[in-house]
Amino acid sequence: MRKAFLRHVRRFPWVTNVTLYGCLFAGGDFVHQWFSRREKMDWSHTRNVAVVAFSFHGNFNFFWMRFLERRFPGNSARMVMRKLFLDQTTAAPLATSVFYTGVSFLEGKEDILEDWREKFLNTYKTGLMFWPFMQFLNFALVPLYVRTTFTGCCAFVWATFLCFSRQSGDGTAAAALCLYVYITDLHFSYVKYHV
Repeated sequence: MRKAFLRHVRRFPWVTNVTLYGCLFAGGDFVHQWFSRREKMDWSHTRNVAVVAFSFHGNFNFFWMRFLERRFPGNSARMVMRKLFLDQTTAAPLATSVFYTGVSFLEGKEDILEDWREKFLNTYKTGLMFWPFMQFLNFALVPLYVRTTFTGCCAFVWATFLCFSRQSGDGTAAAALCLYVYITDLHFSYVKYHV
């Protein structure tokens, strides 16, 4: 199974990476809504997150990873740090901005910059506690042809936080911690009453 998957990724790198990234990112919204225990899933919100993920995030990430590898080839400590610095100072702010404004645009908000103004800086600072570690592993250990997929796996967790932050948080690490505590409490409650 693993060999077949890797063969498929090598044969169709763009389609496979972007599709997996988009599905994982949209899955983060699904998980957020599921853990929020809403009476009814808001599929239009999941659709909007998926549109942003497929149309921008997955594609941007795919071509960004290739650009970085061409510009700074290899996985020596020096090259990894250069890629990491550029990723966190260029790609991270852009991706966060596109998420907040893109979803607001798709929802038809009058002021599509409202969420961005209120939450961007906090979200970016929170991301600096998560993404540098994930991208260090990505640049140092993951082959180029699956880097976007690896980033998508990390983005699954990140998208859960982003959707939480957009709907009820403020983009801070404290909000991320509250989300983690809430999810952990739900898990232990489920185990306690169903096992």
